Amino acid sequence: MRVIIMGCGRVGSELASQLLEGDHEVTVVDKDAEAFFRYPPGDGARTVVGLGFDRDVLEEAGIKEADGFVAVSSGDNSNIVSARVALELYHVPRVIARIYDPRRAEIYERLNIPTVATTKWGVKQIQLMLFHDRQEIREAIGGGDLLRMRVPVPEHLVGTKADALNVDGRILIAGVSRGGGGFIPTSDSTLQDGDYLVVMLTKDGVETWDAQMEPPAGGH
Repeated sequence: MRVIIMGCGRVGSELASQLLEGDHEVTVVDKDAEAFFRYPPGDGARTVVGLGFDRDVLEEAGIKEADGFVAVSSGDNSNIVSARVALELYHVPRVIARIYDPRRAEIYERLNIPTVATTKWGVKQIQLMLFHDRQEIREAIGGGDLLRMRVPVPEHLVGTKADALNVDGRILIAGVSRGGGGFIPTSDSTLQDGDYLVVMLTKDGVETWDAQMEPPAGGH
């Protein structure tokens, strides 16, 4: 994949390095030439100095042949303007913009530009770490709206059908780890002592999930 990254800060630099490790072609654009020395984007990355929404700069970076464009500069306005240029003028197939103000996310989604709202995502992650064992949370997807967790089966759920824990649109038991192996549960799968559940849930399903994990009143 040929990817242009607008913004060579910590995020842009790290993203470039990881993409290069995956054998992708990467060009990094930043208005400050010193940024490439402060945060080197990795061996093999092309660097272009200039504004990420300037058409001449973008064309020098190879926007016409790009498969992806990621705007991760320090300014919301610069990110969204450059993302719109990449999407609407050059029709880059995959365009993503980072934003700091989560209140703008809905506006940008209407423009058909996926956004990563780092402030909102960070707040969600902090709350999850406060109220859940950090070993349980394995992955956050979709800006933190979707979570993958690995949870031991509590005693009060031993003998329960796995699909009894599913809640349509909010909670899905995606897998069960048992005795060094694993399987995707069917309607007949019964939970056993020592099982671990691989759970996918939405942020709106967390409270329901927590309630299911609590033993019933008077239980042990």
